[in-house]
Formats: sequence, C-alpha cells, structure tokens
Amino acid sequence: MRYGIILPGGAASEQVEQAMAAERAGWDGVFTWETAYGVDAWALLGAMAVRTRNVVLGTMLTPLPWRRPWKVASQAETVDQLSGGRLVLTVGIGAVEAVLPHSPAEPTERAVRAAMLDEGIDLMRTLWAGGAEYTGEHYTFSRGGPDFATGGGVRERIPVWVPVRWGKPKSLLRGARCEGVVPEGVAVEDIPAMRTWLAGHGAAPDVDVTSEGETPAEDAEAAAELVRPWAEAGCTWWLESKWQPPENGEPLVDFVNRRIAAGPPRI
Repeated sequence: MRYGIILPGGAASEQVEQAMAAERAGWDGVFTWETAYGVDAWALLGAMAVRTRNVVLGTMLTPLPWRRPWKVASQAETVDQLSGGRLVLTVGIGAVEAVLPHSPAEPTERAVRAAMLDEGIDLMRTLWAGGAEYTGEHYTFSRGGPDFATGGGVRERIPVWVPVRWGKPKSLLRGARCEGVVPEGVAVEDIPAMRTWLAGHGAAPDVDVTSEGETPAEDAEAAAELVRPWAEAGCTWWLESKWQPPENGEPLVDFVNRRIAAGPPRI
C-alpha cells in the first residue's frame, strides 16, 4: 500500500511547503483540492513538481465537465513533464451542491455530466497519445499549431483515476477503463468483490484502488490498525484527509502540518 495526503487548502506557499514536508516525512503522494474559486490547483501542482523529487502529485478531484478537457490535458502534461512523470489525474463529474457555481452555461444534469466525463477522458488520452482529432457528441477538437507545442510528453498515458460506486455498473465500467478508482460509499468488506468485478470487465491487474480517512498523528500503531483492513481488502492507496477544523479549536493548517510531520500510517 502507498500513502498520500490530501491538502484541504490554504495559501499557495503554505501548500508547497506542505508538499515538501510530506516528501521528507515519507509520504508517497500529495493531492490538492480543485474548486471553483481559490488557489489554482494546476499552478500549485507545477510549483510542487519543481520543489519535490519523488512524491506522486495529483488533484482530488478535477470536475472535468466544468473544464475544457483539452486544457486539462495540457495542464496535466505540463505538470507531468515538470515532475518527471509523477502526476495522477483524478477526474469526476463534480459536486453541484458543494463547491461548483450555479450558472446557466454549465450542465447540471447528472447523465449529461457523466457523458461529458467519459468523452473528456477519451479526448485527453487521444491528445496524450499524439492524436490530432477528436469528435464526440459533446466535444469536437482539432489540434492546431506546431507539432512541438507540448515538447513531447513524459508518458504516452497519464494515469487517470475516477470515483466509482459499488453496485452502479456505469460508474464501475468507467473505472474499469481507468488506471485507478476512488470508491465512494464502499464498505471495506465490499472491496474484494469490487476488485473482482473490475477485473472481469477489463480493468488492469494493477489498477489502483484508494481508501480515504483520518488517522491519529500521535499513535502510529493505532493509525496503522485503522488502515490495515483496507490494505488487506485490496486497496493500494490510503489517502489521509481532514476537511474540517479540529473540534479542539486547533487551526486546520497546524493540524495538517502536524499530521504530515508524523508520517504515513504504514502497516
């Protein structure tokens, strides 16, 4: 199992320092929140890419239907180049109720956003593989400009992770054609069956399966025991997350810094 931490936000300079601290403390990945307004995730990842050497970097997550997929493909390839091939791109349909703006110009119907997500993934992969044309129901794109516009990618295919829901075939089929899945509302005892289902529908044997939660910084043994069932069930990543300030009044940035410094909850 590998261990990443999701940064809940803060000033850009603070988050870059947190990424560097996470690498020093032995974390395997650092993931940033991408929202409608705030510190730009891709500028932040670019800065992290040149200030770190080993950690995987990525978004958690990019609401692809609200973005132009060719622009996301460009940003992702840029960060992948800067990091030497350490990017993971997590994309989803976006949570309308939470952080995305209500605008007549943006689609809100779930089925439409899901279709746009599928096409967006295909379009990005076409561009990364060197293709120049894409035509779908929602997107038509022709790559203009010189062939050296991107300078050549580090990898032909940047790993894409997507959220999945157990028992939802369309969601699971999307996951089966990606390099990783982010289970939502999945119990630990369902992970083996989900992995079997994915494998039976074309997923690669090494498909990543994430788990997410909060473990104590002050008790390494207790932290490891919280993670152990997920690892034994077949998850390949533990993503440490803390979205709300601690109830004791400790500033969230201080809490996150302390959790990073304590290191990952390795089993």
